[in-house]
Amino acid sequence: MTSPAHPADAHPYLRAANAGVRHHTRALAPSDTGPPPAADRLHLDVLHAHLTTVLRLLDRLAETTRPPHPAAGRHLATAHTHLWQAASEVHAAFHLLPSSLTAGTTASTCRPERLPEGPPVLTICQRHLAAGHVVRRKTTPTDLRAHTTACAR
Repeated sequence: MTSPAHPADAHPYLRAANAGVRHHTRALAPSDTGPPPAADRLHLDVLHAHLTTVLRLLDRLAETTRPPHPAAGRHLATAHTHLWQAASEVHAAFHLLPSSLTAGTTASTCRPERLPEGPPVLTICQRHLAAGHVVRRKTTPTDLRAHTTACAR
C-alpha cells in the first residue's frame, strides 16, 4: 500500500464520515424557523451504529499502535473506553425515548410477541451487546465500573 502524495488525501472515507457528521450537526442547529426536532429512536440508533463503528476502528488502532508506541497505545485504549461509555449512554437514551409505534399500527405488522417495539430495538441491542462483549474482553471492570451491556428494557 502506498501512502498518498498529500496528507489531505489520506483516509478519504474517514474524512467523508466527518463531513457527514458536520453536516448533520449543522442541520440540527437552531434556526429562524424554530428549534430543531428532538432526537428520536431512529436518530439514536444510527448514532449508536456510528459510535460502535468508530469503536472498532479505535480498538484496531490501539492494538497496532501499542507495541511500537506503548504510551500512545494506552491513550488510544483510554479513548476506546470513553467512546464505549458514550455508546452505552446513547443506548440507554434510546430506551428512554417513546416508541415509534403509533395507535394505528397493528400487532400483525410489528409482531409484538417477538419484538416488543419493532426491529430497531433488536438492532441497537444486538449491536450494543456485541460491542460490549469485545470491550469487556479488553477492558478491566474498574474502567467500566458503571457501564453495563444489559439492555434497559
